[in-house]
Amino acid sequence: MNAEDLRFSPGTYLAPVVDWLNTNFHPLFRAISTVVEAVLSSIEAVLVLLPPYGVILLALVLVYFAVNIRVAIVAGVALAFCYLSGLWVASMQTLALVTVAVAISVLIAFPLGILASRYRKVEQAIRPVLDIMQTVPPWVYLIPAVMIFSLGRVPAIIATIVYGVPPMLRLTTLAFNQVPKDLLELGRATGASPRSILFKIEIPSATPTLIVGLNQCILLSLAMVVLAGLVGAGGLGAEVTRGLTRMEMGLGLRAGLAIVAVAILLDRVSRGALQGRSSKVVRNA
Repeated sequence: MNAEDLRFSPGTYLAPVVDWLNTNFHPLFRAISTVVEAVLSSIEAVLVLLPPYGVILLALVLVYFAVNIRVAIVAGVALAFCYLSGLWVASMQTLALVTVAVAISVLIAFPLGILASRYRKVEQAIRPVLDIMQTVPPWVYLIPAVMIFSLGRVPAIIATIVYGVPPMLRLTTLAFNQVPKDLLELGRATGASPRSILFKIEIPSATPTLIVGLNQCILLSLAMVVLAGLVGAGGLGAEVTRGLTRMEMGLGLRAGLAIVAVAILLDRVSRGALQGRSSKVVRNA
């Protein structure tokens, strides 16, 4: 027996599993691909159909009324840089990819985080899974996604969701575990319903940590979307890949700075909107 006989090859066991999934769940995977493509195409069509200055002006107005003038200026500057860098379409594609991925990640992680904060056994069950998910290098997630959904934007979205859920889930659980117990007892003593306690006490108290979780989810999702340019996801990731393969420093630098602009845009707007929403809930309470 030599060393090669003792070598462990995960592909030997995973390849039949992937083949079985593709054979038995192909209609489901096709339906997921169709829905994801339709949502992405719709968002991209809206962002690209309008002229760049129209999108920038609309963003200024919406962010001004939703958050404040300072965040509106930051959003306008970020979008203006994406336009002036000559990467407007790629930036809008990346913005659509990250928006969809983060929205789905939050929809998955937020209720699971609340559930994990309520029940210790749930937290103990998902903790090792989260440890593994956050330890695995990000590009590894692209391999099974590509094997199941082929090349394109759909595997990029799936891999981004898997990569973005753990930080949001962990910090959601932490946020609700840190809610002061005396506030919960006061809410129960006043006869408030569990729904009222959740929306008027727990969520406002957990908002600072939730903002950190959302920030991490956005940044990690953006990093994965950029990396997914290697599998045909398009957007700024494709421009970075093109700059590297062609040794075009200018293109790579412009694409990298545009990625920073998109990250700042998403972070400031989401942070401001969440803080404003939390303040409004507290005032109404």
